[in-house]
Amino acid sequence: MANVMSVQRNKIHPHKFTLWVGIGSIIMMFAGLTSAYIVKRSQANWTMLEIPGIFWASTITILLSSLTMYLSVKAFRERNMNRYRSMLSLTAILGLAFLVMQVIGFLQYKSMDIRLVGAGSNASYSFLLAIASLHAAHVFGGVIALVIIARKALSSRKRSYSSVPVEVVATYWHFVDILWIYLILFFSWMK
Repeated sequence: MANVMSVQRNKIHPHKFTLWVGIGSIIMMFAGLTSAYIVKRSQANWTMLEIPGIFWASTITILLSSLTMYLSVKAFRERNMNRYRSMLSLTAILGLAFLVMQVIGFLQYKSMDIRLVGAGSNASYSFLLAIASLHAAHVFGGVIALVIIARKALSSRKRSYSSVPVEVVATYWHFVDILWIYLILFFSWMK
């Protein structure tokens, strides 16, 4: 009997397994996109790309959101539900702030009359738009997940103290944070 329980404890939860499969797929997608960027860089009409300063501010914002996500998980484990809710809400707000800063960064390109797509655009800026937009879509999905678990935490109908949903969302959130760090460093070094 003890053997069976030991084996069951070592199994990964199905939600966590699914998350890791999804993260693996996302890594492959972004690896393919950044590899294509490197290959396309050798074209004669390639323009060196400048990263808007607000992208660095958004990097600080997403790093802070990772800290608040860590604090929310810690509070959940300590059963400090008020702190858990507030840190979770702050993480979602910081995630939205990150997205707003990304939009502002791309609007700065537009104000400089830099075309990101279509006639008169350059592949370097189109790649930046495509890759950053895909990342933003993943961050937005994370914000939705944060809102869902925050809503559940605020609900008085059902109290669930399973840490699995919180851990899954936290792992995903830290992943999109690390992914953004990789992307901003990639674009900074690939000038």
